[in-house]
Parts: sequence; C-alpha cells; structure tokens
Amino acid sequence: MALVTGAGSPDGIGFAAALLLGELGAAIAVTSTTARITDRVAELRAAGISASGHIADLTQEDEAARLVSEVLAAHGALDIVVNNAGMVSVGSGTESGSLLGMDLVTWRAGIARNLDTAFLVCRAAVPHLIARQWGRIVNVSSVTGPVMATRDESAYATAKAGMDGLMRSVAIDFAADGVTANSVAPGWIATGSQTPHEHAQGLRTPLGRSATPQEVASAVAWLCTPGAAYVTGQCIVVDGGNSIAEERA
Repeated sequence: MALVTGAGSPDGIGFAAALLLGELGAAIAVTSTTARITDRVAELRAAGISASGHIADLTQEDEAARLVSEVLAAHGALDIVVNNAGMVSVGSGTESGSLLGMDLVTWRAGIARNLDTAFLVCRAAVPHLIARQWGRIVNVSSVTGPVMATRDESAYATAKAGMDGLMRSVAIDFAADGVTANSVAPGWIATGSQTPHEHAQGLRTPLGRSATPQEVASAVAWLCTPGAAYVTGQCIVVDGGNSIAEERA
C-alpha cells in the first residue's frame, strides 16, 4: 500500500508516481490541499486501481498524523511513502526571493512547505513501517539544493537539501527495521506548471528537453520495488545530464 503526497495535479510528478505504483499492483492513497484530489482518485479507480483520496495541509502536525490514520483505516496497512508535497500548493503564494530581500515569515513558509511536510509525514508513518519490518520512503527533492541552485530560491534550495538530509537520517536510523529511504531529484520537468523560462532551460540540457513526470515516476517506483532492497540513503538525479555539463555554450 502506497501513500503519495502532493498528487492533486493531473500532470504532476505525484500523480504520475501514484498511477505507476498502482499499475505495479499497489493500493494507493493520494493527497492534496484541495478537493481536486477526488478527480485523481476517480482516474486511478478508472484504471482499475484501489485508491483513496485525502485532503490535508501537511505543514500542520495534526493533519499529517490524521492523514496517516485515515490511510490505515482505509487500507489496513502502509508500506510505501512518497513525499512529493511541496513547491506551490493551489491557492497559495510562493516563497521565492533573494536572501537579502526575504523576511523570516516567507523563509519559514518555504521550509514548512518543502521540508516540514516530509518530516511530519515520515514521523507519523515510520512506526507503522517498523511494525511490518518492511517499508520504502522516497522523497521527491530537487536538483535545486542537493546538487545545484537557481537564483533567488534560497528557501526552496535549503528545504530541498534538507529533504535529502532527512532521507539519509531515516535510512541510517531504520535500516535494521527493514525500512529504506531514498530520494529522487528532478531537474527541469514538463508539468502543467512549468514556466516558459523553465521550458527554455530544459532545452539547454544535454538531452535537449525537459523530462516528463512519468520519467521521474519511473525512478520513484523502482526505489519502491523488491529489486531496490539494498539501495538506501541515495539520491537519484533525473535531470537529463544538466548537473554534469561543465560547458553550457
């Protein structure tokens, strides 16, 4: 049984991961901050996948705990957690800005959206994975922070780097309990929210394009399979070679 957070968008990484995990045989629970998650559940069920949808603001401690309780009540088990919630939620603003121009409220909002969400869901879910002596945690971080950085994204880069630190901490602390933790770090991705600037940057990668959400989902899904049982504490970069290209001209 797999819980995928941040899966409200029909063309985002979260929903692509949920669909692929469902096609591989997992029952799926998906989350969003809005009622649009009911549409994603309908799509999953139309594909023959057992699915439930949950609305939660995962920056809030009580809502993260409630989510895990709801998932267990709906499915009776929890085996896989994909922490994809982050970036910009529907109906909310952004936390972009330079270090010198960013106030503390904005900074904390960016950390909460992109790092606290993963921490709170992991903290609520890990005891149930330990009880089963088997579990997979995959954080969808980013190349921004763990590998490289973009201008005026100090809070986002810090939070995403923190997701990888959290992942490695979980990998070490609970390896003996059969729980693995890894991350997937996307580069430029052709989602519905990709801006013209981001699209143009994708064209400059060695592969000459942005990735599809399904290509990121493939890496997420593999980390959840029995074949990845000996892989833990690792960050898999999905960026078309962008982070290794020394010459950009």
